[in-house]
Amino acid sequence: MNLLAAPTAHLELPDAAFEGVGRRPFGIYVHVPFCATRCGYCDFNTYTAGELGTSASPQSWMEGLRRELGAAAALMSERAGHVPTADTVFVGGGTPSLLGGSGLTDVLDAVRGSFGLTTDAEVTTESNPESTSPEFFEQLHSAGFTRISLGMQSAAPHVLAVLDRTHTPGRAVAAAKEARAAGFDHVNLDLIYGTPGERDVDLDASLAAVLEAGVDHVSAYALIVEDGTAMARKVRRGELPMPDDDVLASRYERIDSVLSEAGLHWYEVSNWATGRDAECKHNIGYWDGGDWWGAGPGAHSHIGGTRFWNVKHPARYAEQLVSGELPVAGSELLTAGDRHLEQLMLEIRLRTGLSAAALDDSERRAADQVVADGLMVVEGENYVLTDRGRLLADAVVRAIAA
Repeated sequence: MNLLAAPTAHLELPDAAFEGVGRRPFGIYVHVPFCATRCGYCDFNTYTAGELGTSASPQSWMEGLRRELGAAAALMSERAGHVPTADTVFVGGGTPSLLGGSGLTDVLDAVRGSFGLTTDAEVTTESNPESTSPEFFEQLHSAGFTRISLGMQSAAPHVLAVLDRTHTPGRAVAAAKEARAAGFDHVNLDLIYGTPGERDVDLDASLAAVLEAGVDHVSAYALIVEDGTAMARKVRRGELPMPDDDVLASRYERIDSVLSEAGLHWYEVSNWATGRDAECKHNIGYWDGGDWWGAGPGAHSHIGGTRFWNVKHPARYAEQLVSGELPVAGSELLTAGDRHLEQLMLEIRLRTGLSAAALDDSERRAADQVVADGLMVVEGENYVLTDRGRLLADAVVRAIAA
């Protein structure tokens, strides 16, 4: 293993990690850690202004981001012999739209100045509907963003209240229409289903709103009560019930039925799109085992089978970069077994399915039994989840990998 010398001494990457860099998909993920308020279900690495105080700011974060991207590009040049050009960029959080159009333009300029972008690069930012406007979307489109992902979650006011979401129910639809009017062909709406108190009629209202918005991509996630969140504390105190698995399954089937009928078809268990061009290429890079550099506090990266992650707190992140160090908190070299299991876990969730060639004899026998149980079908050389199998995707992985 060839260890990196200072100032990047906290990051250890083997020479083998850089073999093939640039031939695999390469993306940049940028983590914006700022939020106006904290949602009760969220366990992401985010901070409100009150939580940060004067220890960090968007300005110190932006300066740190420029330093990190520059150091990352220099590392790639030194170890891989060239700087890979980014096929995709995804700005997530947190609430990236709090940076405004000019702040997000600066983010994209920092990526361009370090790694560069392919001519057909997909460039996405997440946005909270309440911190957007027609002018905001026009700025982003002019800057070179190609895709907008809006956190809608639900159209029902009482469901948003349980989630501690601050936007008004109709704002997500209005924001999606504003993005389309600004020239964005690709707009995603995020839904969360199974929130305590959500009724069938509430889900139907949310789906009707999604269709009214005319978006070409929808992500829908079952509510998970994460340890350490405000929602988990409410569940523990008996103030909220845990989401019911049967209800979650019913909600998922309803979502899939409505979206499919409207021309949005699943390409990953939690994602639907109107066609190949509408699919999120950045996320596909994750699922296909591509490379990506995650920049920002708490961001995770993956280069050639090595995973590493940054320190979480924005102040510590900026301090390490000012002192000349990459802000890496830890790393792990994935074994062949680790990579194989991840391939199973990720490919099984895709509409294209799990390659039979990736399985050993024992795993293939197990997969054939899953087919016999009605949870997968064989399409060409791949195993693909059935409708019922999508509800039990994790169990399918366990059955094959046992």
